[in-house]
Amino acid sequence: MIGAIAGDIIGSVYEHRPIKTKDFELFDDRSTFTDDTVLTVACAEAILSGAPYIDAVRRFGRRHPHAGYGGSFLRWLFSENPQPYHSWGNGAAMRVSPVGFAFSTEVEVLREARRTAEITHNHPEGIKGASATALAIFLARTGHGKDAIRERITKDFGYDLERTVDEIRPSYSFDISCQGTVPEAIIAFLDARSYEDAVRNAVSLGGDSDTLACITGGIAEAFYGGVPEDTAARALRLLTPDLRQVVQAFQRRYGLEG
Repeated sequence: MIGAIAGDIIGSVYEHRPIKTKDFELFDDRSTFTDDTVLTVACAEAILSGAPYIDAVRRFGRRHPHAGYGGSFLRWLFSENPQPYHSWGNGAAMRVSPVGFAFSTEVEVLREARRTAEITHNHPEGIKGASATALAIFLARTGHGKDAIRERITKDFGYDLERTVDEIRPSYSFDISCQGTVPEAIIAFLDARSYEDAVRNAVSLGGDSDTLACITGGIAEAFYGGVPEDTAARALRLLTPDLRQVVQAFQRRYGLEG
């Protein structure tokens, strides 16, 4: 899942100042982790420890309250009686990557993706976005080619994946919905030649850059067998110790190395 976290950090600079080019520095002094990373780590911790997703998400979210959450999520996070709020937002997809790496069958991946989503994002589009992202990661890490991934995600989820990044980029704008983010993030992966190229594709769309790159980065990591060493190391250095500890524990148990 370090690919998703690195994507989030790389995209963070451009979340509110979108760009339409692939020519940019991967990291600079403004690069930081956002809510995408915090909640991805929370889901990873739940998998590692066996804790309910809701408990881990609330624990890590409250520990990092200024990571850039949406208003509805913040109200849920600090509620005394948290209930799902029928969200179709892309937050369901941004945090799900650990599921695609940790589970060994499609049935498990889809079951757990739904569980990570429905604590907040119980709208069908929220669950769909999380499920499609997790399944794409699972297919990528289990040896499926890009044509097979494109065909399967299109068939199962109805997303239009026949477009290209160059076709999407001119008219695409900031979109917080799963239905307006997940297909584009998958296409950014499908059009890429490497992990870095995939993340550059995602950021260059000029939308919700950290979330697009987070989703794309997780799939690209799975497909290309990891993340460039320098990129992973720089991302890890930008995490707080509690987040870094979980990421490293998850990589030890479920990483792609070797």
